[in-house]
Amino acid sequence: MAGFLIKRILQAIFVVIVVTLTVAFAIRMTGDPALMLTQGAGSVTEADLERIREGLGLNQPFLVQYMNFIKGLFTLDFGRSFLGGTPVSLLIKDALPATLLLAFASMAVSIIISIPLGIKAAVSCGKWADQLIRILSLVGLSFPNFWLATMLVLLFAVGLQWLPPSGMDGFASFIMPAVTMGIILTATNVRLVRTSMLETLQSQYIMVARAKGLSENKVLYKHALRNCAIPLITYFGLQFGGLLGGIVVVERVFNWPGMGTLAFDAVSGRDYPVLQASITVLSLMIIGVNLLVDIAYGLVDPRIRTE
Repeated sequence: MAGFLIKRILQAIFVVIVVTLTVAFAIRMTGDPALMLTQGAGSVTEADLERIREGLGLNQPFLVQYMNFIKGLFTLDFGRSFLGGTPVSLLIKDALPATLLLAFASMAVSIIISIPLGIKAAVSCGKWADQLIRILSLVGLSFPNFWLATMLVLLFAVGLQWLPPSGMDGFASFIMPAVTMGIILTATNVRLVRTSMLETLQSQYIMVARAKGLSENKVLYKHALRNCAIPLITYFGLQFGGLLGGIVVVERVFNWPGMGTLAFDAVSGRDYPVLQASITVLSLMIIGVNLLVDIAYGLVDPRIRTE
């Protein structure tokens, strides 16, 4: 197991280096923040722009800027925002918990719905329940997340006035954004659970378990579900990582104070430190999730550790 972990950790470190280099280079190709900061300031000379670049550290070579960023990454010092002067670490400290809470709530909604529905569809393969669940999942896949979010706001916030339309204030504010993302995720997860369960239910040990007189729920949830856990762990883990990166649209619709909103505002203002730190933190979290998925592989299936 130790060799397996070391190999995965070294791979993760390599990916971190590639991601941070790519992000740092791509962000600096988007434009000159000194020009953006002086828009509407009247007559600005090249000397003025150079002084701004020097004050922001933009006149240094790219590799020097990158190494400074990596040093700051270890000390959680990402510099200050170009626009407000606020330490970037404080902005991330405020935004990251909001995104994580929303992501966990969305995944919880999806898992709670998709696993029972996927098992029901597999057990009822070819019957009306299976057909209905598959049709509903296809309908769910057809909904763009921004459209579904807007419809929920119009219905439950504007029309019925049951839920707050935006912001993060109490349990009620989580319902619409979590349900929006949860429905989109469930549409895919139901099909995955159904496919995995169909393969598992045809195995000999399932027939033996039923022949021993075990209850159907014990057969399905203790034996079958556990033995098809690897593809589910894989997909749920990757899905959670993708959710962190793709949640920006939902955060904007619901004015959610998370990392997506922070990164979007940084793009609009070409706020390099905030944008670079936001993307890097999200990337590190996605890499961390993938690493945890690999470790879970080794814990669930000893064959993977041996390989």
